[in-house]
Amino acid sequence: MRAFFAFIAFLLGLGALALYSSAFIVHQNEQVLVLRFGEPQPPITTPGLKWKMPFVDTVEYLDKRILDLDTTEQEVTAADQQRMIVDAYARYRITDPLKFYQNIRSEERVRSVVGPLIESEIRRVVGSTTLQEIVKDKRESMMKEIAKQVNKEGADYGLEVVDVRIKRTDLPQENLVKVFDRMKADRVREATELRAQGEAENNRIRANADREVTIIKAEATRKSDTIRGEGEGARNAIFAEAFGRDPEFFSFYRSMQAYEASMKAGDTRMLLSPDSDFFRYFQNPNGGAASPPQPR
Repeated sequence: MRAFFAFIAFLLGLGALALYSSAFIVHQNEQVLVLRFGEPQPPITTPGLKWKMPFVDTVEYLDKRILDLDTTEQEVTAADQQRMIVDAYARYRITDPLKFYQNIRSEERVRSVVGPLIESEIRRVVGSTTLQEIVKDKRESMMKEIAKQVNKEGADYGLEVVDVRIKRTDLPQENLVKVFDRMKADRVREATELRAQGEAENNRIRANADREVTIIKAEATRKSDTIRGEGEGARNAIFAEAFGRDPEFFSFYRSMQAYEASMKAGDTRMLLSPDSDFFRYFQNPNGGAASPPQPR
């Protein structure tokens, strides 16, 4: 009896092991190839619990998501003979698990199998365009052309290149110095031209300002001379009218002005004859005129 129960337990354990070995799970982001004695069976792309023959079938899991592939940094000569260092990457997905397994085997070998194809297309496309087109004008169309050609030539690999992008485009180190020197010379030339233009504009503004100042001063001088002449004329007219009304008072007023102008503070020395006509109002308030008759 004891041997019988042991045999039953052995069979149950063997059945449990067989059941465990025959079941496997496919996740939503996976697709599976079942290999029977090394030969691939039709791929399984739907998720869920799946079954296989225990101890005979093996399972290869492949990713259904979009995967990244970095290419090798390489030096390329553009159509305008500009040498540059190009660093790119590609994004792909496995579309046919059977072809992928037959030609590439695993995702780790994609870099060694498909990478050279992508790099070759990058050299071909970049070599047929100019640096200006690579950097600015045709970059998007170039990437689409590379992806299209890679998918065309690599159709038997069971994968699809979704996109190709250039991460970095630099000039070789020896060219960077030359480009920097050329850019520096261009900036110096532009700065010299701007300084010359600024100096010319400065001279023009100064010349215009000097001309306007001369014109303003001349106009002000003319106006001041006109006003001064009008004032002198008005003063002379007033003097003439005053002289016509009272010649003696006018003569007295002019003499007082002459005294004020000649006798300054700190210098009153004069060498004149005491009976000079200049001092007639000192000797006689009437200026030498006859004294008026005394009333009786």
